[in-house]
Amino acid sequence: MKALTFDTFGGPEVLSYRDVPEPVPLAGEVLVRTRAIGLNFADIYRRRGDYHLAGSPPFIAGYEAAGVVESALPGSALAPGTRVAFADSPFANAELVAVPEDKLIPLPDDVSFEMAASLLLQGLTAQFLIRDSHLVRRDESVLVHAAGGGVGQLLIQLAAAQGARVLGLTSSPAKADLAREAGAEAVALYQDDWVGRATSFGGGGVDVAYDSVGSTLAGSFEAVRVGGHVVFYGMAGGPPPLVDPRTLMDTSKTLTGGDLWNILRTADDRRSRAAKLFGLVREGRLRVRVAAQFRLAEGAVAHRFLEGRESTGKILLLP
Repeated sequence: MKALTFDTFGGPEVLSYRDVPEPVPLAGEVLVRTRAIGLNFADIYRRRGDYHLAGSPPFIAGYEAAGVVESALPGSALAPGTRVAFADSPFANAELVAVPEDKLIPLPDDVSFEMAASLLLQGLTAQFLIRDSHLVRRDESVLVHAAGGGVGQLLIQLAAAQGARVLGLTSSPAKADLAREAGAEAVALYQDDWVGRATSFGGGGVDVAYDSVGSTLAGSFEAVRVGGHVVFYGMAGGPPPLVDPRTLMDTSKTLTGGDLWNILRTADDRRSRAAKLFGLVREGRLRVRVAAQFRLAEGAVAHRFLEGRESTGKILLLP
């Protein structure tokens, strides 16, 4: 089978599209033939060596895809041909992936492979951020970093649906328009005094800041009110500065780390949370924007596109 691989850590140039042995499912696993694969910043972190990556060279990144069951061991509840998706199983950047059955989410007939691979990881992330990391409430003021990106747009929609007031942060006027379309009440640009804007927007600071940039973490702390909350869940702009615990004590502010892997613990967790997202899309209350699609063989181009902060939504890799 073909897969997008790399042998050493580095830039997009280390990626290679090549033949590798087909995976052999172990007990409890199902072989899935991918039809659409979601590209995420976590894949860039793993390619760089910033995140843990399972296995040994040639490495295969990717944790999100949709496709059909190719084969299953006796006793499986998933028959060959069943449409499925997953958001937290490794080696997704390949034509065939062996996936633990409890990590597979059966797809409703009205959810396409492309929709599933666009929605699941980012949608489940946005969902847990407003439910588990910080329970967003009506009339709260919320600051969303990278508001024009895939998670950012979904996070704005979900927070606004809870009745919160959202200030989006983007790097360009074009992305600012996308944040407004998603439901942001106001938008600030990174090159402006965004900390001041956030302080004013919240009337002395916002209630919660969702920071996926990392290098902006110090500014996020300044932007939240006394007793406010910062949720750190990514480092697209580089590693965050160290946080002095005395700062938290002196201002009664809270820092929470956000990682989807700690939330999706069981098959029911995955399927019930995904069902809620599918329902919101079906009802027209959640919109997913696909920024670009690349062939899996064009993985290096896709990585450059995402890493260059050009993306205004989800990026898909098509086997």
